[in-house]
Amino acid sequence: MIKKERLAATFVRLCETDSPSRREGRMAALLREQFTLLGAESIEEDGSAGRTGSDTGNLIIKFKGTDPSREALFFSCHMDTVEPGTGVRVVRKGDIFTSRGNTILGSDDKSGIAALIELMTSLAEDKAGYGPLDLVFTTCEEIGLLGAKHLEHERLRARLGYALDTSGIDRVITGAPASNHLKILLHGIAAHAGLNPEDGISAFCMAAKAIAELQLGRLDAESTANLGLISGGVATNIVPAQLAIEGEVRSHSAEKLAVYTDAIITAFEKVVREWPVPAGAGDRKPRVDVQAQLEYPSMRLHEDDPVLTRVRQAGLRAGKDLRFLRAGGGSDANILNSYGLPTAIIATGMNGVHTTEEYLDINDAVSLAELLYAIVMVS
Repeated sequence: MIKKERLAATFVRLCETDSPSRREGRMAALLREQFTLLGAESIEEDGSAGRTGSDTGNLIIKFKGTDPSREALFFSCHMDTVEPGTGVRVVRKGDIFTSRGNTILGSDDKSGIAALIELMTSLAEDKAGYGPLDLVFTTCEEIGLLGAKHLEHERLRARLGYALDTSGIDRVITGAPASNHLKILLHGIAAHAGLNPEDGISAFCMAAKAIAELQLGRLDAESTANLGLISGGVATNIVPAQLAIEGEVRSHSAEKLAVYTDAIITAFEKVVREWPVPAGAGDRKPRVDVQAQLEYPSMRLHEDDPVLTRVRQAGLRAGKDLRFLRAGGGSDANILNSYGLPTAIIATGMNGVHTTEEYLDINDAVSLAELLYAIVMVS
């Protein structure tokens, strides 16, 4: 029996425990306390902290269950939040929870964590029969899925599971794109902008020409591209010799990801190669350095995969009208799937995430906990 007010109290306590990326230690300590009280079989901290820079490793909390003959499952949430996420104070109006407006709320991903605590509390109270459960709590998800990338996943007993980490409710994400991270550094030639600008080459102008020739935004039904960070220049009276740009390309298709990434690289290289070199430049020529790195791989589950069959059956058992969708963003589930651990993403009720307008309807959190309970009960 999921208890709404108990779940609400848990959620508030989690949100008011600061855990910005790389400072998840207080949250990890709270989870150790909570799950120890709930009778966890073991609580393990992996060695990822030295590689992520967090003040704690990922947590893997195991419950042996009451029926070892059942298939082991895992549930995953991330402990970190984006900024401004320090000093969160929760405001409740009826069933709606927000921050005071000067911070995020933290329902991303504490709505998922709260539901897991309520799940384990309810299972213990009901003396329900369930199989082994592994609960995974990662660090640094918000800054590049770093905790998941360095998760010591060999410690898990379960071979399939669910990441609780997307907005809305009654949504199951079955696919998400891969992403390439781009770093572009343009090198022009500096010159005095008032005395002899004709002797310089503006890195800004080269970038503008290349960007004007690019297709950005929605590229097709399963691909996007964006240039989101730009910095450079020294002073208004100097022709800018350097400009740094960072961006990304995402696609559900590995082939399209490669094609669209190459198109961006080629556009910048072509502009630089064809840019006229001033007579006074001597041996100096403009150039461009481009790095394209896979940020995370794609994930794609199939309709008959056991991880989807189970949640579909659980939805029917719990009376939920589940929608199965593909997403446009990456999450820890991309990494978990790459380890050979089929992982579907389940919506937690979070809304307006990464903004100070973030909110949660506690009834959605209850609905999530009910679905999790039903997932565990499927035999």
